[in-house]
Amino acid sequence: MPFRVIAPNLITLLALCLGLTAIRLAFEGRLELAVYAIIVAAVLDGIDGRIARLLKGTSRFGAELDSLADFVNFGVAPALIVYSFALDRLGGIGWVVALVYAIASCLRLARFNVALEDPHRPEWKKNYFVGVPAPAGAVVGFLPIYLHFLGVSFDGVATVAAAIFMLGIAFLMVSTIPTYSGKLLSARVPRSAVLPLFVLVVAFAALLVSFTFEMLALCTLVYLAVIPVSAARYRKLERENVTGAPAPAPEG
Repeated sequence: MPFRVIAPNLITLLALCLGLTAIRLAFEGRLELAVYAIIVAAVLDGIDGRIARLLKGTSRFGAELDSLADFVNFGVAPALIVYSFALDRLGGIGWVVALVYAIASCLRLARFNVALEDPHRPEWKKNYFVGVPAPAGAVVGFLPIYLHFLGVSFDGVATVAAAIFMLGIAFLMVSTIPTYSGKLLSARVPRSAVLPLFVLVVAFAALLVSFTFEMLALCTLVYLAVIPVSAARYRKLERENVTGAPAPAPEG
């Protein structure tokens, strides 16, 4: 078997190891490292498919392995990590919330796999996910933990709020709300904007390293705020593709 076929699967397995290790770290009380492990797993999940396509190493086996790894990394692991962090204080209710989150992730991944096989899916729809993708749901679902490291105490009412928040993320994953996909990043960038873009990326990376949980919390809130924007844009494109191109605006 060519190594170009094996390489993406090795990345997927590395991400799976990180997800499983994150569970162990959480129950050992090393919550910060557990969060880092899931975030790195999410980054690896974002590049393994692209590397497979770049190397022309895509395979049915790789697609199935990626889906199973995603369920563990972004369904089971986040549910158990947040449960060990706060939900366990709610007893059986907290465990139900963890179960609902994990099952919602599983259903979302199953729906995604089915959608990939739809030959009649318009090209423009490939720029959008149906619902919040599982990796984004995991990173966003850690918001209570980010706030904990910023000094917010999760006792009493705050624990209930964390449970409600996790249920909300579970709903977003299984919902049909359109969200932007990473494929929008393939758009061309004006030549004049290349250098400013480099500066912004470097500044973002520096801020993420220096103020990790502040930036993660901010990115989470920005992501949630962008969801209504992406849904509105999707509906507009949907209407245009049903009724035809919009009429040009009158001059004057």
